[in-house]
Amino acid sequence: MTDDKTVHAATYDLLRKLGITTVFGNPGSTEETFLQDFPDDFTYVLGLQEASVLAMADGFAQATGRPALVNLHTAAGTGNAMGSLVAAYRANTPLIVTAGQQTREMSLIDPYLNNPNATLMPQPWVKWAHEPARAEDVPAAFMQAYAVAMQEPRGPVYLSIPLDDWQKPAQGAAVVRTVSGHIAPDAERLTEFAERINRARNPLLVLGPEVDRAGGWDAGIAFAEKLGAPVRGSALPDRISFPENHPLYAGPMPMTIAEVNQLVYGHDLVIVIGAQVFRYYPYVAGEYLPEGTDLLQITSDPHLASAAPVGDSLVGDVRIALEMLVNLVEAPVDRPAPAPLDRNRPVRTSAPSDPLTADEVYATLSTVKPDDAAVVMESTSTMAELAQWLPTTKSGSFFATGSGGIGWGVPGAVGLALGDRDRGVERTIVATIGDGSFQYSIQAIWTAAQHKLPIVFVVLRNNEYAILKSFAELEETPGVPGLELPGLDIASLAKGFGCHTAEVTTTDELAGAFTTALNADGPTVIVVPTQPQLPHLG
Repeated sequence: MTDDKTVHAATYDLLRKLGITTVFGNPGSTEETFLQDFPDDFTYVLGLQEASVLAMADGFAQATGRPALVNLHTAAGTGNAMGSLVAAYRANTPLIVTAGQQTREMSLIDPYLNNPNATLMPQPWVKWAHEPARAEDVPAAFMQAYAVAMQEPRGPVYLSIPLDDWQKPAQGAAVVRTVSGHIAPDAERLTEFAERINRARNPLLVLGPEVDRAGGWDAGIAFAEKLGAPVRGSALPDRISFPENHPLYAGPMPMTIAEVNQLVYGHDLVIVIGAQVFRYYPYVAGEYLPEGTDLLQITSDPHLASAAPVGDSLVGDVRIALEMLVNLVEAPVDRPAPAPLDRNRPVRTSAPSDPLTADEVYATLSTVKPDDAAVVMESTSTMAELAQWLPTTKSGSFFATGSGGIGWGVPGAVGLALGDRDRGVERTIVATIGDGSFQYSIQAIWTAAQHKLPIVFVVLRNNEYAILKSFAELEETPGVPGLELPGLDIASLAKGFGCHTAEVTTTDELAGAFTTALNADGPTVIVVPTQPQLPHLG
């Protein structure tokens, strides 16, 4: 059965029914046939470079919980976006990434802007990559892309679409389907896990990013409180899944094999839910677990289950697993309460003529940041200071790159603010960004300014790649070039992109500029000169 619909009309009808009406992109010649006659009920979010475009879509999808649609320019735009695509894949963000392709008639002779291996280029950083064999298959390919992106573990998918497909006749209306977004864990194996947990004398609980992504924040708290064991977060988290001011919270896991071994020594069972076993970096050799320590892992990702070097794994939705475990574990009657995390250390202060310390920056922000604000972290050398003075206490309020590559934080914050607006939530996004990180996707602040988004970017200006200096010490590699960052006028750059700006040198100035930014009509970039410091790595 056919009607007069084009592939273009049928695809837009499908996207409308799936609730995907926001498109992130930077228009290219091979995409204009998709974008022509852009519907009034759709929103096009323009980014000035494809890495920013994809990271903005990532933040939007994380805020809304549904896929975002990204439109890239054939191979060139896909290449620009690859770093952000890696971050989205690692963060299990559902995205439908599309790229234009040259016309089918010319593809055999490899014309300019052709992508001869379109489905290979984004791999392995997508769950599925496809170029429809016929124009008529484009709407169905979008439906399959949606289904793949939304099923656990969620993640980005990629469609390459020849530019001449869009005006071809469609084979009727696109079929709209629903798919399950959650997979319940095997009940028998979960019961076995619960029995082992009940036999543990001194367990340790690790709650990773999957828990918050799955909506399992409250379930994680309930399980932890019934277990009565100390709770750790993942190392280098892209989401935080347990309140960092809770009496059971004991801090994040360390990053190295040797330090993890030392930390879990004395615990007879480690229960890892929603996390990799473990997120290691850098390499410091050691035994994965001390003798006498067992490990149980629950994850929605079969890859993480198979990659775990030790322990027994169970694959399934972590929120469902936590809700089931609460009813299966027995409350201990004699388990001593773990020692609370020490948050009483004094602020490390600077001399009056010196730049502020990271402690002073975050301690000051803690006095003015709204309780409901979300934090985006990409100041990699000051993660410990942020955790000390700005602990995460609410679900969906901490975000960082999923890949470890810098450049996600600025556009990710833009996408989060757009996603909040889309879902009717009013809150400030506080993005603490290193001066080096800020340069990677600085063009994203233009989009923030155009949409007048409630974002406060706090740029810690230490004039160097401090995290890399720490790695140089750890790896015993002296004389590494390119670690200094002189001559950056970040405030002038931000002003040129249309943002409010402030340069501050004291804690009082920082508090005042931040308070002003909360009431500004659009984003503000606050630049704070800070003292360089080398973080502990392992």
